Amino acid sequence: MMNHEAVRILLVEDNPNDLELAIHALTKHNLANHIEVVRDGAEALDYIFATGAYSYRDMNHSPKVILLDLKLPKVDGLEVLRRIKADPRTRSIPVVVLTSSREERDIVESYRLGVNSYITKPVDFEQFTEAVRQLGMYWLLLNEPPQIRNKHTD
Repeated sequence: MMNHEAVRILLVEDNPNDLELAIHALTKHNLANHIEVVRDGAEALDYIFATGAYSYRDMNHSPKVILLDLKLPKVDGLEVLRRIKADPRTRSIPVVVLTSSREERDIVESYRLGVNSYITKPVDFEQFTEAVRQLGMYWLLLNEPPQIRNKHTD
């Protein structure tokens, strides 16, 4: 039986306009039914590692994909990415950087840290919607993640 509470997309975005666009694009293409939004890097880490306000969360139910902005308050996106990819419990979660940064050092560092994809936000609404739709289709429907084996059986 499928867990209907399972979050499939974790969207880490502090810009209200980009957030609205992403949710609209995902909703329009029926990909937003299991989306969790966090608005800064510290909240993202709490969610991913089931700490703080998210300590109730079962870490075994990881998102299928994390859409991560780099320019975040509190903890920046590169640090969030570094911590996700450094932890054996979370390193296999696909992370897609979705950012307005075209800075070469951000791109290089993201890939060095193990990002799965790096996409610069198009400013055009239709391009943005299409990019998010394709992301959702690929990571939720086509990508085959590794099976995560638990020590505990449910």
